[in-house]
Amino acid sequence: MFKVQEIREIIKLVDASSIDEFVYEADGAKVKLKKNSGVTEVVAPKQAAAPAPVAVAAAPVAAPKVEAPVEVAAPVAETTDLHKITSPMVGTFYQSPNPESPAFVKVGDKVGDESIVCIVEAMKLFNEIEAEIKGEIVEVLVKDGQLVEYGQPLFLVKAE
Repeated sequence: MFKVQEIREIIKLVDASSIDEFVYEADGAKVKLKKNSGVTEVVAPKQAAAPAPVAVAAAPVAAPKVEAPVEVAAPVAETTDLHKITSPMVGTFYQSPNPESPAFVKVGDKVGDESIVCIVEAMKLFNEIEAEIKGEIVEVLVKDGQLVEYGQPLFLVKAE
């Protein structure tokens, strides 16, 4: 089974490359990444049946460790009248410049073309993300500190 850090590293490498699709299989687990569609698919290996217990007086048999599969967020409902501000890279979403500061924007705030709406941290670089549209923030689609994908919607904006 893949560790979260291994998956993050694979995502960073694929994002930095010019390839659009990547598939990796190891030990019965499979990771499939597609840049253009923003889909990340992780398939957990099928668990083998537990071996029959062996009667040994001094050594108890430990149960096999079972790891839960990585959850993938449900896709956002398509809306025709709302503009999506998307992540230009793979990284960590932050809604404020530091933990003590208020969020750049919240639901109901008006934004302009160059308004900073969040920061996406990638490889120790903090990238300010601009709204690139005039309007009102209708919904914040990700949580502070959440890992985001390339092209993943971050905010819904009602354009003016």
